[in-house]
Amino acid sequence: MKNLKIRRMVFTSLILMLILIPMMSACQQAPANQGATSSEAKISVSGAFALYPMMIKWAEEYQKINPNIKIDVSAGGAGKGMTDTLSGMVDIGMVSRDVKTEETDQGAFGIAVTKDAVFPTVNDQNPVLNDLMRIGVTKDIFTGIFIKKEITTWGRVVGKPEVTDSIHIYTRSDACGAADVWSAFLGGKQENLTGIGVSGDPGISEAVSKDALGLGYNNLNYAFDADTGKPVKGIMAIPLDVNGNGKADETELLDTKEKAVQAIVNGQYPSPPARLLYLVTKGKPSGTVLDFILWILGDGQKYEGEVGYINLTEIQLADQKAKLK
Repeated sequence: MKNLKIRRMVFTSLILMLILIPMMSACQQAPANQGATSSEAKISVSGAFALYPMMIKWAEEYQKINPNIKIDVSAGGAGKGMTDTLSGMVDIGMVSRDVKTEETDQGAFGIAVTKDAVFPTVNDQNPVLNDLMRIGVTKDIFTGIFIKKEITTWGRVVGKPEVTDSIHIYTRSDACGAADVWSAFLGGKQENLTGIGVSGDPGISEAVSKDALGLGYNNLNYAFDADTGKPVKGIMAIPLDVNGNGKADETELLDTKEKAVQAIVNGQYPSPPARLLYLVTKGKPSGTVLDFILWILGDGQKYEGEVGYINLTEIQLADQKAKLK
């Protein structure tokens, strides 16, 4: 009789364990899934500061019409976006330069989605600011500053040898499209640029805004304020004397975001430093990622002007969509 009771107790305990163990396992897993359903999906994006504001807008609008999709976006430079994509850490990389052959060989698949430009920026208290805005700066002078390192004073930039204030140059320390396209404009590569290394687009604008003798370069949406359209507080985008006539023409004096965008659209601002911006995947995209990119090339284009970017032409859009078929 006693043995029978023991066997019944053991059997009951086993039944309870079989019931409780799955319940406990489910409780432990619930927080990790955050209530996710099988229909939910996630897209991870990282990379260029140049594309970050636009991608944030695209992600917000796409999630409104696709609430089952979560899009995580982080900035860190074009180099990080490419590395993260090729290593499989993210689904999409934001790259603010052309995709290189060696990257394509590793599986990088690039799709152009919008356009912007890089602008030379100075502190708004620069000792020769009025001269800079009046005559502009030629490509040769910028090359002498950033590449050849033979122009070191602001007086020499504007033809006033009596002004001996040194130029404090700031450049990007992270691998990025802005440095790549700015150096390409000057006939070099990012590693050829001299200056104090600063990480990120916001880092460059902050450094220049705090240094009256500072000189840097910034993407469109970090040179101009998104709300007011005026230059970011503390800095000014100085004119490129493209035709070398010794003065800043009306089309070269880009003191508002609206003027800068128009100059890029009309082709009056040179390319480089104007350039296409890309989304990159490892291999041709498919599934949820493909749907998102196709939406960007379609309905998503209507948000570009609102954020301050330049739409691709109909021909360019058709070419990019054809690549995805």
